[in-house]
Amino acid sequence: MVESAVVLLAQHGYQGTSFSTVLDRSKAPRGSIYHHFPDGKDQLIAAALELAGSRAVALLDSLEGSSAEEVVDAFIGMWHAVLERSGFTAGCSVLAVTVSSDSSELLSTAGGVFRSWSERLIALLQTAGVPSGRAASFATLLIAASEGAVVLSRAQRSTAPLDTVHGELRQMASAF
Repeated sequence: MVESAVVLLAQHGYQGTSFSTVLDRSKAPRGSIYHHFPDGKDQLIAAALELAGSRAVALLDSLEGSSAEEVVDAFIGMWHAVLERSGFTAGCSVLAVTVSSDSSELLSTAGGVFRSWSERLIALLQTAGVPSGRAASFATLLIAASEGAVVLSRAQRSTAPLDTVHGELRQMASAF
């Protein structure tokens, strides 16, 4: 159910991810959703955000010892894969909740996910030789630029915006 919620959030946002759509996609029995998520939809969405966030961190963890360029390549590559596998129908589930939910708890959870990505990117970039102050600002730029590029790529049904951002970020990374 949580996996289905991640995908539905990435495709349809917070409003388009209901218990019914999660049950339809996951093929779980109706009673199970109320058993596992007694506090309602936001409990399920929070679990989906945590799952999506941990997957990105796991990818980043696998990059230990990589160059700054390789970190950029892998992070952008993750979004490239999401766009291509979904036929440009999915983006970032964390971003989707951030822009479409007014729940302070969910916004806090999304903020925590983005912070975890940033912290891991900062550590990787510092290990790659990027100075501390620059690593923090570059991590923010990498996340923000890739999220925006994913939105543009979905709208244009083309990886061209993401590819452009990738090239610019890679060039910046090579200058460290």
